[in-house]
Amino acid sequence: QLQLVESGGGLVEPGGSLRLSCAASGFNLNYYALGWFRQAPGKERDWVACINRSGGITKYADSVEGRFTISRDIAKNTVYLQMDSLKAEDTAVYYCAAARTFCPRYIDYTNWGQGTQVTVSS
Repeated sequence: QLQLVESGGGLVEPGGSLRLSCAASGFNLNYYALGWFRQAPGKERDWVACINRSGGITKYADSVEGRFTISRDIAKNTVYLQMDSLKAEDTAVYYCAAARTFCPRYIDYTNWGQGTQVTVSS
């Protein structure tokens, strides 16, 4: 069964950092482009960042540009989201998702993880 598993969420103070991981089970993540999304309570799920299969091309939402970094480790079959200078408005459940093409439409992401909670609060 194709499965994505996120980890690394938690509680952090404003200005702090967290690194989220997205690991694949049952398939080779290296054949897919990946995206990170987030969903705050009562809001729609928003796109955060995406990375192509080789890891050489990335793209970010304006709200996180310059603070978040998406990367992937081909050998570990894992994608990461390094989040720095965190703000209260970054609080959300973060999801990773796999797609066949780089940064496609939301509906073209074929595999989703269960999400990991990130809370930014003092």
